[in-house]
This record gives sequence, C-alpha cells and structure tokens, in this order.
Amino acid sequence: MLVPAEKLRALAEGILTDNGVPPDHAKIQAGLFIDAEMRGIPSHGLLRLRRVIERIHAGLSAPGKTGAQVWSSRNFLSVDGMRGLGPVVVQAALDAIVPKAREDGIAIAAINNCNHLGALAYYAEQVASQGLTVIALTISEALVHPWGGRKAMIGTNPIAIGVPADPHPMVLDMATGLVSMGKIHDHANRGAPIPEGWALDENGDPTTDAVAAKKGAIAPFGGPKGYALGIAFEVLVASLALSGIGTHVKGTLDSVEVSNKGDLFIVIAPQHAAAAKAIVTAYLDDIRNAAPADPARPVMAPGDRARATRETSLQKGVYIDDGLWEDLQKLSAEAKEGK
Repeated sequence: MLVPAEKLRALAEGILTDNGVPPDHAKIQAGLFIDAEMRGIPSHGLLRLRRVIERIHAGLSAPGKTGAQVWSSRNFLSVDGMRGLGPVVVQAALDAIVPKAREDGIAIAAINNCNHLGALAYYAEQVASQGLTVIALTISEALVHPWGGRKAMIGTNPIAIGVPADPHPMVLDMATGLVSMGKIHDHANRGAPIPEGWALDENGDPTTDAVAAKKGAIAPFGGPKGYALGIAFEVLVASLALSGIGTHVKGTLDSVEVSNKGDLFIVIAPQHAAAAKAIVTAYLDDIRNAAPADPARPVMAPGDRARATRETSLQKGVYIDDGLWEDLQKLSAEAKEGK
C-alpha cells in the first residue's frame, strides 16, 4: 500500500513519544526510518521500529541520552553513547565535529555504547549537503562468514561516503556483506526466498530460506576483496572507538543484549571548496552521460537511484508492506494502551 510520507512520519513519531522518547529525539529517529522507506530501503526502515521499542522497555536503550562527549585531542571526539538511540547520539556528535572540521579542516568522532544507527547515507547526505566531505563507518554483530569459511565472524560493516556536488552530493552507502541482515529479515517477514549465494544456514550450507539464513551467515561481497575490506573496517572502527569486535559484538539485532558496536565519523572541510565541488560535479556529469549498455537503463552515479525513489515517494506516497502496516497500527495501539 502507498502511504503519504508525512502520515508515516507522524505515526512513527507518535509511537516513539508514547513509549517515552522525548519529542525532539523521536523526530530524529523517525526521520531516519522514513528516509529509508522513501529511498526504497525497507530493511533499514520501519520494520526496525518494534525492535527499538522493545529495547527501550528492556532497559537496553536510554531514549533521553545524547551521549557523553570528550575531546581526546583537538580534533578527535570520543563519545560514550550512554545507550542512547543511535541517530540521536550521532546527530549530537556531528553537531560537535562539523564546526571543528570547518575550523581546522578535519574532525573525527569515535562512538561506542549506542544503539543501531540505521542507513549511513542519511548522515552522509546531511553532512555533504553542508559542503563538507564525510566518511562514516559502523560495525555490526558477526553476520558475515570469512572467505572460505562457514561461520559468521565479521560484521556487515557498512561505509558511507558523502562528497559535495551539484545539484546534490554524491552519496555512497554500502556494506561489506553481500546484503544486509535487514534484507534477510525483510524477506523472512514477507515469506519470500532469498537469491542463491546470499547466505549459509546455521550448518554452513548454502540456503535460499530467509528464516534459515537468519541463523546462519551472509556471504562477503566481492569474494576475498569484500572479506578483506570487512575485516579492515572492523579493526579500524573497533580500535578507535574501543568497542566490541567480531563475535563479541552484540545488540544490533536483538532485544536482549546491550549494543556494544562502534561507529566512526570523519568530517573533512575541503580546501578550495568551490573548485573541488566543480571538479566532482563535472566528473559525475560525465559518468551520467556515458553511453549505457542498455539504452533503457541510463548510467547512474552512487545514490542516484535511491534519490529518485525518494522523489517518487514524496510525490506518490511510500510503499509499505501490508504486514508492516498492520504491525505499526498494533504498535500505536499498544503504546496508547500502556500510557
């Protein structure tokens, strides 16, 4: 079904505030979910709202916290998220390091002890739209098997890069797993099979059963190269954020464990910003104007497809699975009954 974006936003914010989330924090958390839905990324959207609520009631998430910030050096911000909502803690960290990057050329925030961040593109676009370059990384529970292995030992470990350009920034958001576990859960919720090669079951055997894949391991993207990048990102983030690592990471997909993963944001103020933006813009225009292999499918730059989907969602409404819509109504009713 199609639902107007603002109706969805109001519903999500209402569910969050009715469950004890301060209104300004509910706006940030709901905004991230709605943006993912509008971009056509339901795996990082409202299907995760129930888990957020469950974690709040289990005492695993402190929705009023924005994190404790300590400048370890002039340009390095260490953040104890204090179990706050991931988007809220990140927003507070970005509010601190963006001015510092403008002043000194670069600033870094390393975050631990906060909840799931959602799609990193949300933050990358926000920062790049302010004329700054950003690299964002986060790690997850061990969900990906090593190249040649059969057991999950590495996070999906996504990276987002945002670079200023006209008419909009270039935004890359990708995981080092072949797919996100959120996509596996999305298929499982819909009773849909997953493509061959996506995952192994708990015995380490290939499977197309999404439910079985939830207990198994996702393949690394790009074979040994994606596997190596996943390890490199995990080591980089965990060592700087002093977070959990590998199979010790917990709390990104459940309602029983404290989230102990790490997050890293590097914000850079480019020298000669106008010239740099012009160079990137011209290059991306060349990419988009390249002759396509299929005339019906023009060449796109990273982020173009998601951005176009968001525009369509704003105009025509956001597609929401019927089962998810029913669950959102239940969440809303449960929250009001509990008040």
